[in-house]
Amino acid sequence: MMRALFSAATGMTAQQTNVDVIANNLANLNTVGFKRTRADFADLLYQTLRAPGTTTIQGQQSPTGIQVGMGTRLAATTRMWTQGEFQQTGDPFSLAIEGDGFFQINTPDGIVYTRDGTFKLDATGKLVTSDGFALEPAITIPQNALNVSIGTDGTVTFILPGQTEAQQAGQITLAKFINPAGLQSIGNNMFRATTASGNAITGTPGVDGMGTVRQGFVESSNVKVVEELVNLIIAQRAYEVNSKAIQTSDEMLQTANSLRR
Repeated sequence: MMRALFSAATGMTAQQTNVDVIANNLANLNTVGFKRTRADFADLLYQTLRAPGTTTIQGQQSPTGIQVGMGTRLAATTRMWTQGEFQQTGDPFSLAIEGDGFFQINTPDGIVYTRDGTFKLDATGKLVTSDGFALEPAITIPQNALNVSIGTDGTVTFILPGQTEAQQAGQITLAKFINPAGLQSIGNNMFRATTASGNAITGTPGVDGMGTVRQGFVESSNVKVVEELVNLIIAQRAYEVNSKAIQTSDEMLQTANSLRR
């Protein structure tokens, strides 16, 4: 019974973390480029009372054995990189990635990566994030530029007043990873490469498996409200069941303590 108390306690702790993950997904429902996270769990050590394959008293081989589990633990939080829906903004500097890839952002701590394409122009004409970090490689557009166009391959062109021929301001390149689930979230819709994610593979949008760039759109969060609410109900019920197991174990201990000779 004491084993049941601790096993059920690990279940309650795990489901509390599960609710935390679901709550974060729901909180970022309207966050541009956000990718939902899923909590993964694993069972704990087992107490082996009889190992499978041991010889019984009757001289026969036990086909299964007796093992009692000690509960569960949080194994990982996995980010789901499914494509979010596109939302039209009408802003020529709003960009969305259709397919695989990340925008590269130059920060004081090095290059970081994001799916958030809500870019703006700073005082020098550079494309920057809402926090003022420049896109990498840097794209600078003259202040008097007209008809700024960004192609699906990331080519940025513009037309100056009095001219008819378009000029190129640069080309946006994307980065992708062998294991994007290994990226480290650092907040502000940004990620940092780790040894688990592998080094960034950069390239031209639309080439060698890279996604394409869509101008005038942003990628919405891939959180599905109905799915998260269902997961929330399941987590709540699992928490209640584990608490019931603790209550039952406590009642059994109380019964045992009240025995009289």
